[in-house]
Amino acid sequence: MSDTQTAWDRLLHLMTSLAQQAHNGPADPPSTVYQTSTMAALLDGVYEGDVTVAALLEHGDFGVGTFNGLDGEMVVLDGVCHRLRSDGTATPAADDDLTPFAAVTFFRPEKTRRLTSPMARHDVETAIGELAPGDNLMRAVRVDGHFSSVSTRTVAEQHRPYPPLVEATADQAVTAFQDIHGTLVGFVTPGYVGGVSVPGYHLHFIDDSRQKGGHCFDFEITAGTAAVATAHDFHLSLPTSAAFLASRSSASFEDQVRKAEGGAGDAAGPSDDRNGSG
Repeated sequence: MSDTQTAWDRLLHLMTSLAQQAHNGPADPPSTVYQTSTMAALLDGVYEGDVTVAALLEHGDFGVGTFNGLDGEMVVLDGVCHRLRSDGTATPAADDDLTPFAAVTFFRPEKTRRLTSPMARHDVETAIGELAPGDNLMRAVRVDGHFSSVSTRTVAEQHRPYPPLVEATADQAVTAFQDIHGTLVGFVTPGYVGGVSVPGYHLHFIDDSRQKGGHCFDFEITAGTAAVATAHDFHLSLPTSAAFLASRSSASFEDQVRKAEGGAGDAAGPSDDRNGSG
């Protein structure tokens, strides 16, 4: 066999291998959380991004976020992206829809726990903490089951000139679901990433019919299953838009998150992500 043929065979083998990896393997491993933009930018009113839903799904099959103009909350579940409107309805998102802020991962649960008796949100968070201890790592959380109640808030679509997130979320619609089967999707994020992501619990809800949901700030579950996956890597993709480059992080970031994510007057503790978009 000639040297030229041997080199060609090696190149062909390499190209075939790369093609198989591209077809079979995800852009990020299961232990990675991929996030586009920052919470600080969202707080500052940067509501337009250039990442499509199709591009986002290359990095994960599970996650939360929002859409351009804050036109609905986002739930990515089992590889499908859903838009949750301020009236409590849910619809599939289009591949070319854009997001200014979202976080996704390939959800591969490491530990699960059956929830066999009624539990409030605090009790479920305690159970999740026992499943996957370690407050310094990001954890993807999925809770499936029958809920006696789920309380959600979803911001209405915003228009230019965009107000800061605290103002945009001041009059959010509240939707209370009763006696409903569904799934909570979200992340538990360490406090040290404040400004980049949402510290503490950040949960969105969608029902089993995939027709109802919203940004969850409280719930009670009758019975179900909690599953946790720990992330060891964090991939942050930053926009290059003029709005993002001109945005400024506020020294009162924690206070703004409490108001936007918790609603005015709520006492936001480590588990509080009571409201807001994203």
